[in-house]
Amino acid sequence: VQLQASGGGLVQARDSLRLSCEASGLTFSSYAVGWFRQAPGKEREFVSLVSWSGGWKQYADSVKGRFTISRDNAKNTVYLQMNSLKPEDTAVYYCAAVKSRLTLLASQYTYWGQGTQVTVSS
Repeated sequence: VQLQASGGGLVQARDSLRLSCEASGLTFSSYAVGWFRQAPGKEREFVSLVSWSGGWKQYADSVKGRFTISRDNAKNTVYLQMNSLKPEDTAVYYCAAVKSRLTLLASQYTYWGQGTQVTVSS
């Protein structure tokens, strides 16, 4: 099983980025996918979650209204559209997958991607 996160980069405040998480080696449509992030010196935190069908989504309060999660099961890919980025969004962003469960807890996810760096300058 492999999750490949991509799309990070260096942007200015109020810019946008779209992260992608492409999965292989699993029945993707059976897995919920979450995005987490970890800034230097901080613990990994939940960002967003989408159910296996895409019909249920959850966001951290800090990103609600700015970030949008979506998925394309035909492409085994989950997206995180990030708008109105702020310097405090700077972190390594990870995608993770868990089968048939909806959870915000990183410890309950089975598979993890390698992370993609997002840096937002002021």
